[in-house]
Amino acid sequence: MGQVKFRYEQAKVNVHPPSDRSAYAHGVVLPGTANETCACFNPMTLIRSISGIRGTIGGVPGEGLTPLDTVRYVAAFGVLLKKRSGKSAPRVVLGRDARISGPMVRDLVVGTLLGSGFEVIDLGLATTPTVELAVPGERADGGIILTASHNPKQWNALKLLNESGEFISAEDGAEVLATAEADRFEFALVDDLRSVKEVSGWTRKHIDAILALDLVDPVAIKNARFRVVVDAVNSVGGKVIPALLTALGVGEVVEIHCTPNGEFPHNPEPLPEHLADLSAAVVRHKAHVGIAVDPDVDRLALVNEDGTFFGEEYTLVACADHVLAHRPGDTVSNLSSTRALNDIAERHGRKRHASAVGEVNVVNLMKEVNAPIGGEGNGGVILSELHYGRDALVGIAIFLTLLAKSGKSCLELRKSYPDYFISKNKIELKAGMDVQAIVDEMQGKYKAQPHSTVDGLRIEFDNTWVHLRKSNTEPIIRVYAEAPTMDQADQLAHRILSELAQVAGLATA
Repeated sequence: MGQVKFRYEQAKVNVHPPSDRSAYAHGVVLPGTANETCACFNPMTLIRSISGIRGTIGGVPGEGLTPLDTVRYVAAFGVLLKKRSGKSAPRVVLGRDARISGPMVRDLVVGTLLGSGFEVIDLGLATTPTVELAVPGERADGGIILTASHNPKQWNALKLLNESGEFISAEDGAEVLATAEADRFEFALVDDLRSVKEVSGWTRKHIDAILALDLVDPVAIKNARFRVVVDAVNSVGGKVIPALLTALGVGEVVEIHCTPNGEFPHNPEPLPEHLADLSAAVVRHKAHVGIAVDPDVDRLALVNEDGTFFGEEYTLVACADHVLAHRPGDTVSNLSSTRALNDIAERHGRKRHASAVGEVNVVNLMKEVNAPIGGEGNGGVILSELHYGRDALVGIAIFLTLLAKSGKSCLELRKSYPDYFISKNKIELKAGMDVQAIVDEMQGKYKAQPHSTVDGLRIEFDNTWVHLRKSNTEPIIRVYAEAPTMDQADQLAHRILSELAQVAGLATA
């Protein structure tokens, strides 16, 4: 009989009161690492998925994001865009975060697109949401964002956008992968080569579009005379977020880690255990709020005036509170997001709809129910009237408007929302096990409880829930449990983990 491992690390936020541990309490970050996203076990990694191509820079082709792999997948995306657009010379918008590998990958991408007969609109350093806005703004046929999001500096990735500036569908992603694997490319002849155009100004257009929203009140923000500390992890947010805050009328902006050189000073994922510098700076400067973004600025984390954490799950909760007060319609988040969003939606006489995990799934459901706001519990805010993509810039503007108009401090605002705590865990199974069969057996065990199979298995109890999601690449089941207290969440998670181990025929560690 094998032994199951409950991979399970206490997040390093013990110096803060329990309320700031919501959604952060237990993850799978290995102590002493920078959350290398499996790169700590394998120095070279290439992950090909329908949502994009990401990997560590260098190494052997097929085992890392090498120049050959970059060219192959960009060329495959080009085949898709030519097919979708019906054009011989489509237009593609390109932008990147400030990663060290960015200029090299940019040159490879531009060369491949030009060699495929494309016209390239190069935004240079640009946030992911800015590129998403620019694609339809430039009447382009698609877009590519060079960013590995919250992954460490060793990583880079190709995020692929359709003509609407939204992530390509699962079907289109599968077609790109199939084309790349089959090397089904045809490059342009010399007379069909097009050009690259470097375009500046889209950051300003993005900011102006946010300022034009009636949901955003720069006058109220200016009158509040906020002092704000920003940690942009030395990426593109270091340029963009201070500019946004100034445009919003913030009284004083304190910048830490805002030099866009790609030298991440800490793990770039905006979680409490990585934001000690920001927390300390907020207290030291007597700031009203601290703001952290990830390298491509699609995730937003907030720090209260006393250095405690607002909670990544509660970024969307607060923004939805403001939007639902001024817009008709419901809200959407994925199945692993906090119940607090349900409660806030109900306060406004609305509903929260749950999608499968993944931005494209959230967006599809938002369109289906005509939701004005949605997102994910990782600090991702999507405002549909601006664009269908996670956008930390609009999240900041909405949050500061709410904070200014509420007359509350950041901490008081957080205390006005219900407390829930999420325990995040995983169970590692033996290779060759039928993971889906294990999940199915758990579904049968809890068939009398309200449950959803939209994405794995989510089981509802009176005031708690548990979500089981199997990995597509490893014999792993991730287990998320939420409850009104951390102890209750941990107890529920332990119970489900033990039951999974029993179903799998494994002894517990």
